[in-house]
Parts: sequence; structure tokens; C-alpha cells
Amino acid sequence: MANEMGTPAFAAILDTIRYAISAATTPPVRVTGAGALPSIYPVSDLAAASVAAAGLALADLVEARFGRRPDVTVDRRLAAFWFARSLHPRGWDLPPPWDPVAGDYRTVDGWIRLHTNAPHHRDAALSVLDAPIEREAVAAAVARWRADDLEGAVVAAGGCAAAMRSPEAWGLHPQGAAVALEPLVAWEIGETGPDGLAAARADRPLAGLRVLDLTRILAGPVATRVLAGFGATVLRLDPPGWEEPSLVPETTLGKACARLDLKEPAGRARFEDLLAAADVLVHGYRPDALVRLGLDAATRARLRPGLVDVGLDAYGWTGPWRGRRGFDSLVQMSCGLAEAGMVRAGADRPVPLPVQALDHATGMLMAAAVLHGLTRRLTTGRGATARLSLARTAALLAAAPSPLPEDAPAAPNQADFAAAPEPTGWGPALRLHPPLALTGVAMRWDRPAGPLGAAAPAW
Repeated sequence: MANEMGTPAFAAILDTIRYAISAATTPPVRVTGAGALPSIYPVSDLAAASVAAAGLALADLVEARFGRRPDVTVDRRLAAFWFARSLHPRGWDLPPPWDPVAGDYRTVDGWIRLHTNAPHHRDAALSVLDAPIEREAVAAAVARWRADDLEGAVVAAGGCAAAMRSPEAWGLHPQGAAVALEPLVAWEIGETGPDGLAAARADRPLAGLRVLDLTRILAGPVATRVLAGFGATVLRLDPPGWEEPSLVPETTLGKACARLDLKEPAGRARFEDLLAAADVLVHGYRPDALVRLGLDAATRARLRPGLVDVGLDAYGWTGPWRGRRGFDSLVQMSCGLAEAGMVRAGADRPVPLPVQALDHATGMLMAAAVLHGLTRRLTTGRGATARLSLARTAALLAAAPSPLPEDAPAAPNQADFAAAPEPTGWGPALRLHPPLALTGVAMRWDRPAGPLGAAAPAW
């Protein structure tokens, strides 16, 4: 398949994203590749459209900086594959994506999902359930609870859980109602400052750009991986002890990864120095977390006038759950996606999306927001703040036209991968070709994926 605007769902989603990010018309995008991920929702269209949105935002920047506009092509098939995983190890294995407790459990009156990959989140859930790290014991304990009651208890204990709700119940929920009123991307104009693009080249339009990455699992790292692919210098900062074993080989491509404790005065001072020399900040902390560290939006703008500041929250930036911990799989349960999948499939348990599409799509939207913020700074001299959420991306998907009946994309074949293995920090691996192409602009990464904390916290 090769056409200018893909399917009706692709066009509708891309138009919505484009308006939310730049309030501009949507230039033609060439779409190649056939097939769709199996879902009642247009997941492959969301994948292709969000990738296209990042490509169009980069084309805007190239045009503003160099006076020529590259054409944008998206491989729909590869976009769907990247939303699953892009890395295929050779001679070594990725750790399992979930710990022994994480997953969906039946309650007295429905279903609940526990997210327990982080040890402290698992400890919180098990303390509420008074259960050991053993799946059958957890299931027996969960079965004695009502879903809403257990959700509230786990969250109050500092854990992560989501009761399964229908789309209708989510629409009536105070948080669902709040998210429905939020824009897909919330913008604020920033202060005047340097554009950071002096070293950019037409073929590497983000060369010399410094991106400070305060994000983890999974949308934020996807966003900064895109920026690194077009030449940005990305410095990811994680606290001591934090690990993401199954995801780091996937998401640290092109980045330097360091550790810094922002709760310590020396760590915070070092962060302030790094931020003062940055061009972009991408963060996924809960809304009040940076405020508690003395790094509120006004402080960040003062430290780096003209900063492009893009933030992510799970459940939205308004409403009673604006500070709630959340992940893609939990938001799917809360927002009705898993319940709708179950009903449509006639299944007896939640049916989530076939991939972590909310994370990946929101990550692509975050990258597009960064790129538009850079274009705005280049043309007006002023920085910008953008806020996005997984729950709002879920609403975008839920409102999209139904997908066309298509065969599922086949598994990747040898031609889908780069010829030379990537020398990751764990061993060689094949990386899929990028799903995005712009004429005269190379999407490639200058360093392989590597472990967290391998670099110094310095530019």
C-alpha cells in the first residue's frame, strides 16, 4: 500500500494531532506498508499517525531553519512493529516484561489490574492484600475485594492498580469528565531565549541540541529516542537504584544515561547546572513532584530562559487523579479500552490493546511537541511548555473512526532490520529500520543502547 493519507482513521487521527500541536493544516504524508494490529480500535492507524505527526513537526522545523521542506513518508507496518519492540537480541535474551505478580485479577464484582514491576509498588500491593509473592495467593486475596475498594487501598498505600471500567463509567467518573475537557496538548508560551540550533545541519536538524530527559517507562523515553535519532544530544537522568531491565535496551538508543539524586542538595545543584545549559526538558514526574523538589515551572524557566519544557502525566493534569501514579496498562483498564475489547470479543476477562499503544503514541506526540516548540522558539524567540497525558491519548483513540478490516501485519523479516547488528551494552541485537523517513534527513542513532548510569551527569 502507498498513498497520500492512508485510511480514514489515520487521516482523522493525524488531523486531530496536527491541530493540537501546531494549529496548522496537515500536508500530504506518504503512507507505505499494509496490515493492522488486531484490535477493535485503530491501533495501527494511531501508530502511523503519531509517527507522521513527529515527521511533520520535524519538516516544519527544517523548513523554518533551512528554507526547504522535506517530504514525509511513514511505513505503517514498521510503525506497528516499533509499537511492540524494535530490538531483537542475538545470542542473549531480554528479561521478562512483567514481574510474577503483575496482571489482571478477578474481584468480587469485576476485574482489577495490579502493576507491580517496581519493588516498592509490589510491596504496597502485597501489604494491602497480606499476601506473599505468589500469584495464586494474590488471586485468592484479590477475590475477596470489591474492585474500587482494592484500587483505592493499593493507591493509598503507594502502589499502582486500576479497576476495569466501561467507557460509559469512565465518562461519568470525575477523572474521566476532567480528561474529556483537556486539550490533547496543553500549551503555554515561555520566556525569550536562544534557539539552540546553531550547530544544526539540513541532514541532522537537531545536531547540537541538548535534551535533558527525566522520564521513565515508556512514553517519555520513546519521545527522546526520536529526538536522538535526528541528532539531539540526550542526557537521561535516573535516581540511584532505579532499573527497567526489560525496557532499557529498547529505549536508551542514542542516549547518554546517568544517575542523579534530585532529593540531595548536591544532586539538585548539579541538575540546575545541567538545565541551565539545556535546550529542552522532557519530564514524566507526577505534576507536583518537581514542585516539591524546588523545581517548579517558574524556576525551570528562570534557570534556562527559552526552555522547551514538555511534561507527561498518566491520568491528566486536572481532576482528582491528576497526581495518581499510572502506566499504559492501567490507563487502558480505567478508561474503558480493556472492557470494550472484552465485550466485543465475547471474552471472560479484560482484552487490552495488542501493544502499549498509549505509551508509544504519547511518546511520538511528545516528540512532535518538542519539535514544534523548537520551531516556535526559532521563529519567535520564545520557549514553550507543553503537557500531555496517557488518558487524553486514550480518548483520542477511543474517538477515532473504526478500523478497516485488514490482515494483521506479519512478523518482521530479515529485510526489516538494519544489516549490521547494534552493539548494545548487553550484546549484539538487530534493530528495525525506522518507520519514518524525510527526504534528505537521516534518522539514525549515534550510540547504541546501554545500561542506566553508565555515563556521568554532564554534557
